[in-house]
Amino acid sequence: MRSVAKLAKKPARQETGMFLLEGPQAVAEALTFRPQLVVELYATPTALERYADIGDTAIDAGVDVEYVTEEVLDAMADTVTPQGFVAVCHQFPTAVKDVFAAEPKLVAILEEVRDPGNAGTIVRAADAAGADAVVFTGRAVDLYNPKVVRSSTGSIFHLPVAVGAELEDVLARAREAGLTVIAADVKGDDLLEARRDGVLARPTAWLFGNEARGLPDDELALADRVVTVPIYGHAESMNLATAASVCLYESAFAHRG
Repeated sequence: MRSVAKLAKKPARQETGMFLLEGPQAVAEALTFRPQLVVELYATPTALERYADIGDTAIDAGVDVEYVTEEVLDAMADTVTPQGFVAVCHQFPTAVKDVFAAEPKLVAILEEVRDPGNAGTIVRAADAAGADAVVFTGRAVDLYNPKVVRSSTGSIFHLPVAVGAELEDVLARAREAGLTVIAADVKGDDLLEARRDGVLARPTAWLFGNEARGLPDDELALADRVVTVPIYGHAESMNLATAASVCLYESAFAHRG
């Protein structure tokens, strides 16, 4: 049980190649979309009674469920309320070359995004918008950080996610694959201009920068277009994940228009 709890820390994840999964939603998505990744599954009897379908899916996938008490489960989990389920899974990053070899139409690139909640929420938004992949570049947060995994609510099992790549290499591969690189930054043009001139209808790689500093000028210069999500009210700024969601959906709408 202690080895499970250690997966909340990056050194243990790096050493084992495993990560921690918590809660019924994330566990259900793993069992449905990537059951071969689930190494261990722990649950309280009460949780399995409430979410009987998860137990059935685990049986169908050949994954054994180990019953534990709530106290034991809480000791294993990173969050205060794991809601009756904890699993240990294999990490499964996608190679950058495979992302672009698949001829994607919509990709989200996260350059040095450090906040786990933002990173996980952007993965979730990309999934919801029908994006083909997400790529973490630079010194971004660990994809398998428990907070990233929780914030994605299972979306990490739905689409390819590449990690540990260098931004210039990723952008070069994106262009080779025929994607237009659009950076989202406060220094850019109004997003409505990009909507009007039709650039959003092209296959697109959206580039999102660090929460605190955004994208420096040398990185903005690597993009084909720089746009900003306008603020019409009195808010001082917009959360990165919120802005990324708007941008990804703008492309999703344009692609389907």
